[in-house]
Amino acid sequence: MPAITVRQISEETHRALRLRAAQAGRSTEAEIRAILDAAARPPGRVLLGSVLAGIGQEAGGVDLALERDTRAAQPLSLE
Repeated sequence: MPAITVRQISEETHRALRLRAAQAGRSTEAEIRAILDAAARPPGRVLLGSVLAGIGQEAGGVDLALERDTRAAQPLSLE
């Protein structure tokens, strides 16, 4: 998992983050992750899967009534 190091934040900011984390009942690190997630992935963002599903629906959709092949896959023979 990627890691980020943030250097030279002010004491005031660090103290505010610790306080905010304590109020939320989580660690400072978890609070910073939550803040970054909220900033980088806002709830109103457009998701690629949703866009593609919309395009598919506009093009006539997909017949979900098709039966799925439930047979077990056979291993590939390399001989």
